[in-house]
Amino acid sequence: MSPDPALPHTTTPVPAVDVPALRRKVAWRILPLVIILYIISYLDRANVAFAKLRMGEALGFSEEVFGFGIGVFFIGYLFLEIPGALLVERWSARKWFARILITWGFISAAMAFVKTPAQFYWARFFLGVAEAGFFPGIIVYFTHWFAQSDRSRALSGLLVAVPFSLALGAPVSSMLLDVKWFGLDGWQWLFIVEGLPAVLLGFIVWARLTDRPRNAAWLTQAERDHLEGVLAAEAAAKEVSGKISVWQALRLPAVWLLVIGVMVGNSGGYALSFWLPTTVKNLSGGSDQMTLLYSGLYYSCGILSVLISGQTADRTGDRKWHAAGGMVATGIFLLCSTIPGQGFGTQMIWLCLTALGAFFWISPFWTLPSLTLTASAAAVATGLINMGANLAGYLGNHVTGWLRTHGYGEMQCLHFLAACFIVGGLIISFLRVKPRAV
Repeated sequence: MSPDPALPHTTTPVPAVDVPALRRKVAWRILPLVIILYIISYLDRANVAFAKLRMGEALGFSEEVFGFGIGVFFIGYLFLEIPGALLVERWSARKWFARILITWGFISAAMAFVKTPAQFYWARFFLGVAEAGFFPGIIVYFTHWFAQSDRSRALSGLLVAVPFSLALGAPVSSMLLDVKWFGLDGWQWLFIVEGLPAVLLGFIVWARLTDRPRNAAWLTQAERDHLEGVLAAEAAAKEVSGKISVWQALRLPAVWLLVIGVMVGNSGGYALSFWLPTTVKNLSGGSDQMTLLYSGLYYSCGILSVLISGQTADRTGDRKWHAAGGMVATGIFLLCSTIPGQGFGTQMIWLCLTALGAFFWISPFWTLPSLTLTASAAAVATGLINMGANLAGYLGNHVTGWLRTHGYGEMQCLHFLAACFIVGGLIISFLRVKPRAV
């Protein structure tokens, strides 16, 4: 018998969801582990900058050898950029990230045993292959957990791992450089001690990482439904406002402005990070240990900058000018550090201001692709943009090493890096980004 329409229907009440508490719950579950992963990731790719202070003398490597070896990492990284992002979108972040961690941990530790430039190049190349897809995969993974209004803050929490890993890695590497255990030099132990934690983390990721809210046993059913509903509504709104295929996305002028802008800007950014200990040592004339402590100060300023930029980008709703302005400011501060007649103390102040700019633009920049693209198109576009960013890692480091080997001084190298930042920022300034609700 059908119910009388005049009578009230009895339905099961839908449990209320405390949205602020849910957002905190997701952030505390997802972000700490992902941030630790990225700390280890960035340290393992960048610790060659610390090892270089002793490794070059021990193996007789020139500045050009180091420039190419540092840069060839990014050529290897290019191989799985787009497939890595798509695997996270369509398969499993947990399985993909576990594979990445275990393989890169062993290869990073194996860097301790290179003897020739060719071995150095191949080790760096395969380290890049092993890490490929990690960062664009994380960007896509965040779209499975964080609404658009929270994503910049989440990304700034991730990207704080970059300066934090180097700020932490500098004093740890300083201590390791002087050890000599079991017939191995300190620079060799640096690679071993800083590489193997990635292997352990790979097994932790396999056991602990959750792919999507619908798989989260640590959320209630109401929380899972709410979060999936919010993210699905955002994806549907993007489809309605402008359905874009993958290949259409690759033909968008905005995507290529992002690719070229980040490629030019990151040519300065990666080279500055990898060559900073060498630059500080040349400017200060101090010991290796003092050089790494000053380098740690630089990266500590970067930690503060990442936190500030994520907060202000989300509060104001602006991402474009945070990115473009941060790049240009970095170049200007770096140029100021090359003004003749300054003492090292003044130069270090300019370098710390440079760090504030160099880390300010990154998290707002990486939210730009997801602002206007569908989920599948954004996954491919993010991989493509990150390919440009990593090609910059090869170009900037190779050119810097070439300049140093062919008689160009510290100031000329810094001028080249400053120009990269300024031009990259100007390119990003031409983007047309529709204003979004904060």
